[in-house]
Amino acid sequence: MACPTERTIMLADCLSFYASVEKTAHPEFRDRPVVVAGDPARRSGIILAACPVAKAQGVKTAETLGEAMGKCPQLIVIRPRMQTYLQVSLQITEILEQFSDRVEPFSIDEQFIDATGIWPRYGSPERMAAQIQRYIMLQTGIWARLGISSTKVLAKMACDIHAKKNESGIFHLQTAQIASQLWPRPVHNLFGAGSRMTRHFARMGLYTIGDIAQTPLPRLKEMMRARMGKNSDIQAEVYWRTANGLDDSPVTPGTHDVQQAVGHQMTLPRDYRTPAEIDLILLELSEEVCRRCRSKGYAGWVVSAGAQGADFDRPSGFYRQQKLPDPTNITREVYTAARRLFYRFWDGQPIRRAGVTLSQLTDASSYQLTLFGNREKARSLEKATDAIKNRFGSTAILRASSLMEPGQARERSAKIGGHYK
Repeated sequence: MACPTERTIMLADCLSFYASVEKTAHPEFRDRPVVVAGDPARRSGIILAACPVAKAQGVKTAETLGEAMGKCPQLIVIRPRMQTYLQVSLQITEILEQFSDRVEPFSIDEQFIDATGIWPRYGSPERMAAQIQRYIMLQTGIWARLGISSTKVLAKMACDIHAKKNESGIFHLQTAQIASQLWPRPVHNLFGAGSRMTRHFARMGLYTIGDIAQTPLPRLKEMMRARMGKNSDIQAEVYWRTANGLDDSPVTPGTHDVQQAVGHQMTLPRDYRTPAEIDLILLELSEEVCRRCRSKGYAGWVVSAGAQGADFDRPSGFYRQQKLPDPTNITREVYTAARRLFYRFWDGQPIRRAGVTLSQLTDASSYQLTLFGNREKARSLEKATDAIKNRFGSTAILRASSLMEPGQARERSAKIGGHYK
């Protein structure tokens, strides 16, 4: 039985979120294998979500659409609708806020709830979780799994390791059960340990979460320094604390509202090889970043630019940054800095992904005037074009260069996060 004075944190995770939203919208597909996938014609035919029926036939998230169709020829493929998924996610946040005033979105389909002092009115944390499940199902048609524990990392692992596997979709990992329920699990079940880190731990002779938890922290730091270099002490402490279920971070509503940077990246439809093609993409990226900054009232001190090579099986590329003399959100200034950075570090090989970011954000209401050039005129011009786009759509006014074949502005206007709205 949970102690009323102990912290009680829940993580609600929506089953196959994108696919579940689509199945709710299409009841005729209820018992059929459904996946949400990108546009195959633009080399983005990757499975973003697969429903349980599709998963039962071997379909996996992140594999290509061709691989999935080979396993399940009768697969129903639906193009993503990101705006709809965002709206449903916000609807679920509102449902959770009926239970607690401390709700923190962790991702589009995962949200933390602080139930401390609240669950006794439902009888137990498990009963509260079941009530949350029912509300989400009734109002959205989506099945949520809930992990419950005393910290955020334990609630996350309770959900991933246990709640997603059992029939009820609910699991309460008591603090006293960490050694029996968590420590025997393999390292890849540890929150934050990806495949590469799992291999590092295996080479250090650490195969289970308990192996990490029971290794004295000074010893774990020594092992990781020997394996990964002298700057790995912080990583060692994070993994050790996670394995022991130690996490003091609170559930904080609005924790992601304070923006640290505004960036935009895009995967290109083909290999871009020439400076003329790359210049156009850097300009479009800079324009999108600056427009978003202006809409939020930000200017940035630091410009970052980078790219990824065309061979996804052998990742290559770079991402570099440069501090500007003054904070800005003027497209031409950001583009000039991004272009300078790009060509300083580009190796001349074809690229398939590019990105531009503006960071170290500050209030744009006060800015530095310059002796040379006319920043005020540039600001007025961009304010006018922003107003046109806000009223009539982002393609209502475009640079002539964006109408050329390499341009992506029109295609990108129909997407959110790289996927169609």
